[in-house]
Amino acid sequence: MWNQFIENADHLPNFLWNLMLAGIAVITGWLIKLLLSLFLRKSVSVQQEFSLIHSILYRLGKAFNYFLPLLLLNMALPLMRVNPNYVPVMSKLAEIALTLSFAALVIGIIKVMEDYIYHAYDLNKANNLKERKIRTQLQFIRKLSISLILILTACVILLSFDSMRKLGAGLLTGVGVGGIIIGFAAQKSLGNLLAGFQIAFTQPIRIDDVLVVEGEWGRVEEITLTYVVLNIWDQRKLILPINYFIEKPFQNWTRTGAEILGTAFFYMDYTVPVDQLRTEFERLLELSPLWDKRAKALQVTNTSERTIEVRALMSAANSGNAFDLRCYIRENLIKYVREHHPDSLPKTRAYIENKETSV
Repeated sequence: MWNQFIENADHLPNFLWNLMLAGIAVITGWLIKLLLSLFLRKSVSVQQEFSLIHSILYRLGKAFNYFLPLLLLNMALPLMRVNPNYVPVMSKLAEIALTLSFAALVIGIIKVMEDYIYHAYDLNKANNLKERKIRTQLQFIRKLSISLILILTACVILLSFDSMRKLGAGLLTGVGVGGIIIGFAAQKSLGNLLAGFQIAFTQPIRIDDVLVVEGEWGRVEEITLTYVVLNIWDQRKLILPINYFIEKPFQNWTRTGAEILGTAFFYMDYTVPVDQLRTEFERLLELSPLWDKRAKALQVTNTSERTIEVRALMSAANSGNAFDLRCYIRENLIKYVREHHPDSLPKTRAYIENKETSV
């Protein structure tokens, strides 16, 4: 049967023969990809929150749509009836397309690994310090790996041309001077890249860390090779060069843990019953789920000629809870003083001396 097909195909015009071979290669590649997809989908019997198979299908599906047909088309090129003058051009184009599709396939594999590690180290935990460490390193390594793959792919494509190889050989003589010039011109960019390496592995900041930078409070949303994106509490984005976090001081509220202490200050009259105020403060803390029961204190921390300063100290599991807890304590202690000890609110005293005048 195959021999009969070959004999009948020999009588076809060259154009139809070539078109048939290209169509068979492309369709066969897509069929193989479809069968692999169906096999992988069948192997997932239970719907899970995360599936490595689903990640593979999502990340590698498009790359396989091009890689398999191009691979078979490249194998079918020697069987095509084309002018010998066109064969090198067609082979070169197929080789470049296959190289690009293979690079896309490798990038997809990196993203599949990233999905798996993201699932294994989920940030949605109360204490996610280890997860934030790993994600910060992973994000930097993923971006660096993809950049290297793209650079290597471009190099492979360019070096496949003879003219480019000759040009490269000629440029090698001036690479020393050129390297010095490029180093001076791109010293800031290189400094940012080295700062990125330092941040990824020494980790003064991590993904989802709470920072106070330039007077702004926010969470680290993204760390790239050259800059850091800080998501400010009011949904603004603060973008800073990555070497900022090597050269300048900043506050990291989640460096070794998310727990934090919060304070609320009150200014009262000297007549305020501090013991009763402390009892009410402790009662309010016990009623609040925001308090993590690590620390509590109410003390007079300062005095002036008119008022005393009362500081309420409390602990919370994270900075968000601490902010809400401080607001809760302020509101309710002010309400308590206003309702039960209104005379203890700040007031101004004046002493008027009455002198009798004689005529």
